[in-house]
Amino acid sequence: MLRWLGKWLRAAGYDTMTAEGGVPDRVVAARCAIETRILLTKDRHLAATAKGVARVVLVAAGGIDEGAVVLRAALDLDWQHAPFTRCILDNRPLEPAPADLAARVPERLRSAAGPVQRCAECGRLDWPGGHVRRMQLRLAPSSPRPEEERKGRMQPGAVTGPLMG
Repeated sequence: MLRWLGKWLRAAGYDTMTAEGGVPDRVVAARCAIETRILLTKDRHLAATAKGVARVVLVAAGGIDEGAVVLRAALDLDWQHAPFTRCILDNRPLEPAPADLAARVPERLRSAAGPVQRCAECGRLDWPGGHVRRMQLRLAPSSPRPEEERKGRMQPGAVTGPLMG
């Protein structure tokens, strides 16, 4: 129910897993505990089941803008910390694309945008084009201002999360 939020968390660089539908609540909670993940959910019953087993954030927000604000407040999450370092489809860290693959991206896009990266798992090519700038602009209001920076912020991969149900 929060797959859209998972995509945006991966775009921000956070190790994010999504629970498959039909998995029992107690199994989702146990997996979060075992993998030291934060459970994000809109399901109050799942949140109650996981309470005391794993860290839970109940996300009542409807869209990405509201969800980004909720996570910023609940987890001190920085939406601009490590943008576009993970595949938004399968969560794998991106790596520099070999020259032959990078050459598949039109020259006008490669030169203007920056390095071409690829996902070793699915083979998807990524580069910081217009979609990246639009996503960063959309998330900027939910990111901390320099005066708000402080120790203890949730780092990508440090408190891996969330597993969503």
